[in-house]
Amino acid sequence: MNPINALPRRVLAALGVAPVVALLMFFFWPTATLLARAIDTEALSSTFGRRGTWNVVWFTLWQAVVSTVVTLALGLAPAYVVARFEFTGRRLLVAVLTAVFVMPTVVMGAAFLALLPDSLDRTAWAVIGAHVVFNLAVVVRTVGVFWERLPADIESAAATLGASPWRVFTTITLPLLRPALLATASIVFVFTFTSFGVVRVLGAPGTRTIEVEVWRRATQLGEIGEAAVLSILQLAVLGATLGWSSLAQRRHSRALDLEPAAVRRRARTGIEKRRVGLVSVTTALVCVAPLTALAARSFSTPSGWSTAAWTRLGRTEVRPGIRLGLDPIAALGNSVENAAWATLFAVLFGAIASLAIAASRRGGRMLDIGLMLPLGTSAVTIGFGMLITFDQAPFDWRAEWWLVPVGHALVATPFVVRTAVGVLRSVDPDLQAAATTLGASPTRAWLAIVVPFLWRPLAVGAALAAAVSLGEFGATSFLSRSGGETIPIAIEQLVGRTGSLLQAQGYALATMLAAITILLVVVVDSTGQMQQRTPPTRLDALPVDQTGRR
Repeated sequence: MNPINALPRRVLAALGVAPVVALLMFFFWPTATLLARAIDTEALSSTFGRRGTWNVVWFTLWQAVVSTVVTLALGLAPAYVVARFEFTGRRLLVAVLTAVFVMPTVVMGAAFLALLPDSLDRTAWAVIGAHVVFNLAVVVRTVGVFWERLPADIESAAATLGASPWRVFTTITLPLLRPALLATASIVFVFTFTSFGVVRVLGAPGTRTIEVEVWRRATQLGEIGEAAVLSILQLAVLGATLGWSSLAQRRHSRALDLEPAAVRRRARTGIEKRRVGLVSVTTALVCVAPLTALAARSFSTPSGWSTAAWTRLGRTEVRPGIRLGLDPIAALGNSVENAAWATLFAVLFGAIASLAIAASRRGGRMLDIGLMLPLGTSAVTIGFGMLITFDQAPFDWRAEWWLVPVGHALVATPFVVRTAVGVLRSVDPDLQAAATTLGASPTRAWLAIVVPFLWRPLAVGAALAAAVSLGEFGATSFLSRSGGETIPIAIEQLVGRTGSLLQAQGYALATMLAAITILLVVVVDSTGQMQQRTPPTRLDALPVDQTGRR
């Protein structure tokens, strides 16, 4: 018996109501509103009749394809090294790649702006370079995990028969890796096709993606119908991409005797040692260089090194009579406040949804899929849909303080659910039967057995939700009010200003946000390791009632 089902059936049924209502209210309704605005003859003809629209679509498509191809090509070498070899610094290399991947997009945009020479600023190549470095971890983690479990005897047999290393790779390894490569390509394509923060910081008027064009037409030009058409067009492309990826993976998949655990070895020959060293050091430098440049530029001024950018963050007056237009310290406070509420919403609804999903097979599967949909939808689409839905009667919530945290929580809740559901499903059913035999009531047994398993996954989910909220830029660009700017918005505005001190302040805020994100990732990693070492719940931990029964 599933220990979750120790709760009364009416309680289990009620658990799923709140997350379902929230999902219908804040995701499906705004999405339906977007669709209704897009199905308009005038909006359709105006959008697709403009040459500028097709220029934006073409740039979005080709930069995503180039970014995906280059990321795969450059990511195969570190994926191979991490998958096949054990070497000093391996865990550190994986940690660096992961840290870069979880960085807010606006931070990576600012980091590349700080790193690149002026000749490459605001160009398509700057955008592509940021996308490649940002997504290297996807290749290493997705392809590498599959690669390290490929049976090594197949490659060894080909080498024994006289095949060169390159021929073994192209005729044996690469075809076996094809399902993982297709999955990785689709993920990277989706990330780069929906790029917003990187393009807002690094892009120019001729390098706008569909995401940026949606934001521009909705917030700057007031063309709501045309922005809705572009949002639905983007959703259609993403749906087609994911559908193609699923079919392609199914077509190229084959039965393999995969190794149950990673089989890594030390580099033996001098060539292998140099290859492993070169690939690992180069990959680490490529990942660390932008963040190092980011921190360095926060202390750089035309007159030399200075801490002025940091010490003047709280000043809103640039020079006498000229004000900055935003308060960086207030933006930091707004981000922390939004993150606190978004984390609370995400953990609360994620925990309730996880219990409902783990307790019900059919309904739980549908709820699980529904909660994952916001994660597969761009934050720009979510924010835009909420903006036009809740900016009119009967729910005029545009000025409500909680709208931004709710938008963040939509994206963060799936992380909470993913960390909690797996733990709930792994609770030993025998513990529930033993507790019942010892006389515990269903509710008391549930509190004693299930709840102790929950706090660590919820802590991990809370840290992930906080990281997501602090760095969220797409939805916030639509939902934040004047005076409610967050750190990502302040960073984008400051690095785009003229004046080295203002740009240095933007780099200082980006450095601060990067440090906070890395700290939260460390918390997630350490909490996850503690969870793996935690022993199962003991029967002697069951509460004792007044009769002495447990």
